[in-house]
This record gives sequence, structure tokens and C-alpha cells, in this order.
Amino acid sequence: MLALAPAAVAEGLPDLGDVAQVDLSPQAEKQIGASIFRDIRLREASYLDDPEITGYLNRLGMRLVAHSGEARQDFQFFVLRDSTLNAFAMPGGYIGVHTGLIAAAQSESELASVIAHEISHVTQHHLARMVGKQSQAQLVSMLALAVAVLAARSNSELATGAMMAGQAAGLQSQLNYSRDFEREADRLGINLLENSGYDIRGMGSFFERLQNFGRLYENNAPVYLRTHPLTTERIADMGNRISQRPYRQVPDSLDFLLVRAKLKAQEDDAREAVTHFASLVKERKFSSEPAAYYGYAVALTRLKDWAGAERELGQARRFKAASPMVETLAAELRRQQGDADGAFRLLRAAAQRYPQERAVSYALMETLLGAGRLDEAQQLGVADVQLYPSDTRMLGLLAKTYALLGKVARQHRTQAEVYVANGQLLAAIEQLQFAQQARDGDFYDQAQIDARLRELKRQQAEEMRRR
Repeated sequence: MLALAPAAVAEGLPDLGDVAQVDLSPQAEKQIGASIFRDIRLREASYLDDPEITGYLNRLGMRLVAHSGEARQDFQFFVLRDSTLNAFAMPGGYIGVHTGLIAAAQSESELASVIAHEISHVTQHHLARMVGKQSQAQLVSMLALAVAVLAARSNSELATGAMMAGQAAGLQSQLNYSRDFEREADRLGINLLENSGYDIRGMGSFFERLQNFGRLYENNAPVYLRTHPLTTERIADMGNRISQRPYRQVPDSLDFLLVRAKLKAQEDDAREAVTHFASLVKERKFSSEPAAYYGYAVALTRLKDWAGAERELGQARRFKAASPMVETLAAELRRQQGDADGAFRLLRAAAQRYPQERAVSYALMETLLGAGRLDEAQQLGVADVQLYPSDTRMLGLLAKTYALLGKVARQHRTQAEVYVANGQLLAAIEQLQFAQQARDGDFYDQAQIDARLRELKRQQAEEMRRR
């Protein structure tokens, strides 16, 4: 569980130097954020490992980042399956969004407004500035515990279990952004929205709804408001800034609508999800007809009604719904009905149309492996990891491919890179030692394995010295 993670996170924190120099450098922020994010990805049960939803969120986020003046800083956006309205920024550009917040956004501009706000907290280094005056001991303690507050705020029992009673209140108060920081993030967020082509009124409308929700349910206010204090003054200031800008009506992207439909189709009981979407399409109570049919198809897959799902997806495709999400679902339905060649053709066409879409690449690899087309899978995987060397999912699929081909040395060498990307150096070293023992590689394979093993051992020794 995430609440048990801080001790492990603390061990991986960078050396912050002299107590008098505790302001976090960008490098230290990145190391801390990466350490916490790896822990969330590996241990947090609510982490949503869905490449389509994550891919969409990262496209939206990077569109905003491109207008932030911080294009050189890496950002990574991820999703937690949690019904509460929350989003949070971690050091180094790691931004988490709860599925509840995506569902609550009534337009793509509203969702973009929250993400723009969080990006502004990162680019202005608000978290680092909040902790910069702490002693080093307090700083390390706070950052080690931050993961429990950042990603488990919605579960008070988890947060309490992670923190001593006396520390909890102090830590929470330190993580609450000040009014000045909030106003700064509002101002910069509005600029990001406008420059990125979104409707800036999305920020005002979304935060007003949050404020009203907080008033109606004072004891159960949105989680987001606990760390982002929302005042009448802030709402008024946002309204004044927005009123001075020209009106721009921005339609929602199809991918936004499909992501919301997919999340809704995956909620609660499968039969209830099917009933919900069947009612939508029958009574025509939808904002997007192709998204409603797509959600209906996703819900039917949960009941393994592949033919029914294909029928409803066909209705969505009638509207020329151009999205990789539609193509990957169509291919999966073909594969589930025994038509691997049909699935392969759909995915090949999608890969040419959407060459940057990771979910298409994963689906193509999985289809090739399922059909026993191992040489093609190897060729695809090798080419892909050259472009995306830290993609743990593709590395894992390539390692599986090597295992099926009986290439043991390459299997362990590739699996080692999965562990490196996850920050698990000891496990990576062990895999490389297995690769050395396999002895089925050629001279070049063995030379690369030996060199990588020496490199990781030096890295491990250096980390031990820093600790």
C-alpha cells in the first residue's frame, strides 16, 4: 500500500547538502519526484495503468507545458482510480489526476484548467519554496511522508497510518499552498489555457463548482480544496481576469469524450454499466453519440459479449470517429473472436496513422505474441525500445518475446532494463548475472551484458555511499 512507502522513498532521496543550503535544486526536485512516482507506480493499488487514458492526459498536459516557458523541463502526468475530486503536483514535474476529477469536468477546458494550475505550481517551484526554510531533518521527513498525503489524501485511515499523529497536522499544513502561491498559479494557469487554445472560462466555472460543492458539504469538501485553499477573493480575481479576455468557444476533443466514456464504462458493476449506456443510446441522452456507443462497447467487453461490443463500436465508427482508442478496441474485439489477422491489419493501419500512440504499439506487440509471430514481435520491440528506452511495458513485452524465442541471455538483459527504469538496481544486477550465466548470446551480446553490469554495480556503490 502507498501508505507504507515513505520509508523506501526516504532511502532514495538525494543528498541535500549543508543544512544552511536546503533550497531544492531542480535536479534534487526531479530525483525526489521520480522516487515518489516510482513508488506510486509499483505499490499504489489505485494507480491506473491504462496507456490510452495516460496517453491522453499526457498529450493534454504537454500541450499546456509547451506554452509555459518551461519546455526543457520534463513533465509526466498519471492517473489514480479514485472517485474524489483531486489533482496534485509533485516535485520535478510529476502531476497526478484522480479519475473523479476527470469525470467531474464538464468540458475539456475545465480539465485543462486544473492541470494548467498544477503545471504552474511546478514551474514556479512552489513546493520547493514551501520547504526551503525547513531544517534538513524536517525536509527529509516531510518529503518522505509527502507521498502518503499527496496520493492518499482521500483515505484518512491510510494517511493516519502513514504519519504519527503529531506530524500529520503539521505536514498537512505545510503542504497546503499559500494564498499567494494559489493566486500566482491562477494567473499563470489562465495564461496557459489561453495560449494553448482552451476556453479560459473553464477555470472560473470549475473552481466555482468546487466552491459551491464545498459549501453544500462542508464536512466532505472536495479533496482538492484541502490543499488548494479556495477563497471568494480568488474566485473574484479569476472572474475579473477572465472577463477582460475575448470569448472563445472551444469544442471538446473526441479523445476527451472517449476517455470519460471509458472511465464510466469501467465503474461499478459491469451489468449496471451496460444498462447505463444502453439507456443513453436508447433515450438519446448524450453529449456525444460516438462516445456513448464507444462506452457501450467498452461496458459490453466486461461481460465478454464480444459480438455485441463490436456491434455497438460499429455504430460509433459510423460517425467517422477518428481516434486510436476506437482502433485498439476494434482490434481487441477481432482478436477475442479469433481473428488475429484482422486485428493485426487494424493495428498496422492505426500505427501508420498514429505513430506516436503507445497503446497502439503495445496492442500490436500483444497481438503478434498471441498469434505466435515471434520474429515480427522481436523486430517491432527492438525498434520500439530504441526510440523509448525507458518504456517498462514495451521492455517487458520484448523480454517475454525473447523468452518465447529461447533467447535467455537477451531475455534477462532486457528484463534488467525494466528494473533499472523502476529504480530497482539490485534486481537489475541479478538479471544481468543470469544473462552472463546463460551463455547463449554471441560475443557482442556478452560484451554489452558485461559492460552494463559493471555500470550498474558502480551506480549501486555510488548510491550506497550517498546513503
